[in-house]
Amino acid sequence: MKTKYLDLIDQTYYFPQEEFTLDDNQLRFHNIDLMKLIEEYGAPLKFTYLPQISNNIKRAEYWFKKAIEKHDYKGSYHYCYCTKSSHFSHVLSEALKNDIHIETSSAFDIDIVKNLVAKGKLSKDNYVLCNGFKRDQYIENIADLINSSHKKCIPIIDNYEEVNLLNEAIHDPYDIGIRIASEEEPKFEFYTSRLGIGYKNIVPFYNKEIKDDEKVNLKMLHFFINTGIRDTAYYWNELLKCLKVYTQLRKVCPTLDSLNIGGGFPIKNSLAFEYDYEYIVDEIINQVKTACDEAGVPVPNIFTEFGSFTVGESGGAIYEILYQKQQNDREKWNMINSSFITTLPDSWAISKRFIMLAINRWNDEYERVLLGGLTCDSDDYYNSEQNLNAIYLPKYSKSKPLYIGFFNTGAYQETVGGFGGLQHCLIPSPKHILIDKDEEGNITTKLFSEQQTANDFLKILGYDETGMTKTIIKHTKQ
Repeated sequence: MKTKYLDLIDQTYYFPQEEFTLDDNQLRFHNIDLMKLIEEYGAPLKFTYLPQISNNIKRAEYWFKKAIEKHDYKGSYHYCYCTKSSHFSHVLSEALKNDIHIETSSAFDIDIVKNLVAKGKLSKDNYVLCNGFKRDQYIENIADLINSSHKKCIPIIDNYEEVNLLNEAIHDPYDIGIRIASEEEPKFEFYTSRLGIGYKNIVPFYNKEIKDDEKVNLKMLHFFINTGIRDTAYYWNELLKCLKVYTQLRKVCPTLDSLNIGGGFPIKNSLAFEYDYEYIVDEIINQVKTACDEAGVPVPNIFTEFGSFTVGESGGAIYEILYQKQQNDREKWNMINSSFITTLPDSWAISKRFIMLAINRWNDEYERVLLGGLTCDSDDYYNSEQNLNAIYLPKYSKSKPLYIGFFNTGAYQETVGGFGGLQHCLIPSPKHILIDKDEEGNITTKLFSEQQTANDFLKILGYDETGMTKTIIKHTKQ
């Protein structure tokens, strides 16, 4: 009778997989000895496996190179990383090893760009695409970058006023892009994205505001789908509408030579995950070339903006099961030694599911459980897998510690969770470990941040006034 946790995984999925293997009854992730990691650093902990960032960049570049050669596509391909997915220096440093470009979203992103340029990790040959709604500080920072001769900084126009604001701040001629306000899926609460300019308004906007402005060169059209790049009728329909705008605009704008395809690839969220990346890339290149050939215009250079795809599959979180609570005849709650709300905020905010597996005790019998966090919030739980309506783990035992891992958590969780700041119910952020490989291919680890302490919280909350500055404003009677 097959009742072991290993039997369950083996019967439910194709296992082992490229990044998940088993060694001596214990899970390995990219051949990382996770139990050794726990023994050295304890749990809970978070980790970032840096080589996976470069692996995914190289995969995407290969797919586009192959498609471009197959279709004799005359444009070039440029990979951009969306910094909003993870702003950490170790992420940007690893990504930029691959000579890629970056996309920014707000004013302080430009300060990161300047820091990377000063350190020699980003050069003026790298594109910096500036998305987002732009006002004062963001406009000023973009202008500073362009005025300092970073000519490949391209602000993507999000609303009608931004061109005038940029013109006032930038000294010499500069390039811009325009973002299309795409139509959302029918299930959305709104019909059209709040970001960008409507399909029908882009050509008139160009003719009225940009065409005769000798200072501004329209170089790029930016197309973004909120749900990402997926093989659905909705996605292909929106892409065709975008290409129609591109070809119409290209006929009146000779400087337009680039199409920025935003939205990004999905990442693996289950051991049963299936997505034909190579087919999707091939079809995108085919659709772009076909539309341009039919309209009689040159094909554009292709830019993509991959955030989650770049960094998501590099991250993981490890917890220990502290205790089991039997709340009724059917529900067993395994309590983790942390909180889902604070460490994996997407799991409760948007019901996102990550790959979840036991790290040890794969030879033990399994049981159906719910997972609960330490906060007093009823939403602090995790109750199902992406392709299953329940969670199964090795049976709880007081005498045998059980550790579980959540994988491919590297995008957004730290920034959404407020890394280094206050956490719900003052549950501390766990240790964060950086995992890399040396020149010989050996796994190396480094502590990036310690678990938060009570003093960290007291300082944020104002109980520890050390280092605080006071400004006294004197008021006089009139």
